[in-house]
Amino acid sequence: MTQRRPASILGTVGSLLREAWKVYWTLLKVMVPALLIVKALEMLGMTELLGHWLAPLMAPLGLPEPLSLVWAATLLTNIYTGLVIFFEVTRDTPLSVAQVTVLGALMAVGHSLPIEGAVARMVGVPWWLTVLLRMGGAWLLGWLLHLSYSLGGWLQHANRVVWEPSAREATLTAWLQGQVMTLATIFLVILALMALLKLLRWLRVERLIHKLLYPLLRLLGIGPAGANITVIGITLGLTFGAGLLLREARSGQLTPRDIVLTLCFLGLCHSLIEDTLLIMLMGADLSGLLWARLGFALVVIALLARLPWLKRAQLPAWVYAESSAGKSVEKSAEPS
Repeated sequence: MTQRRPASILGTVGSLLREAWKVYWTLLKVMVPALLIVKALEMLGMTELLGHWLAPLMAPLGLPEPLSLVWAATLLTNIYTGLVIFFEVTRDTPLSVAQVTVLGALMAVGHSLPIEGAVARMVGVPWWLTVLLRMGGAWLLGWLLHLSYSLGGWLQHANRVVWEPSAREATLTAWLQGQVMTLATIFLVILALMALLKLLRWLRVERLIHKLLYPLLRLLGIGPAGANITVIGITLGLTFGAGLLLREARSGQLTPRDIVLTLCFLGLCHSLIEDTLLIMLMGADLSGLLWARLGFALVVIALLARLPWLKRAQLPAWVYAESSAGKSVEKSAEPS
């Protein structure tokens, strides 16, 4: 009995490591090329060019045109880069809290587009839908916030930054070191998340989460099987949510329609804790970053769920191919 228990534990740990590595490796094959492409575009001046294209979209939002460079950098890279450029661009530009909140909403919804879009595409969300939701949704949310703040006379006082980050080294070596650390951290988080999901299932907490979220998921048109992934994506981020969605897709527990709707919802409203706190360092108000973003995402996805084309949603063929291959290997390994 005592010998079987360590063997059983080792088998469970080994199975968990293999499963986590399979999901992580699939993400790596998408994320690494996307990171390299984004860095090349950044070195070629694509951020400035994109900022120039976005400049005319700033005026309807009540924002100065130079802030388009902040959103462009955030779209191509990440929120941290956008923060650094924000503090550089606005040193001599007075802004109201309302303006910073509108800009923060743009950054919260529309950021890391090449990488997160590639991850979403891997699981079946087309690029046109990602761009439409992330960029179009960000601009629409920003416009609605600007309209409401202007009409209500809210948050019109001068903005004060909470904290200003120090500039990071611009060398290629520093960038490579940062990316390696980030990618290593992603594997550890995926491993921890998978272990947590197994623990929740063993403790039957998963059923409680399903019951609590069922009314919300039903409103969005998402099946209850997406409850865990939705919670993880909302709190931690789209990449982790997409990685676990891929795992559930291979197991057949989620339909393609559920996967597309879940990822679209997470595209508009993910990493509510980290991203919200990060953008609040600029002085943005919680009303636009959290409550308005969450309400906006619920309405958009509830409407999207009613569209007939989602009934024809399909996962990429390679997902089925890898899933079938995995099942064949497992079947052949079973004792006859």
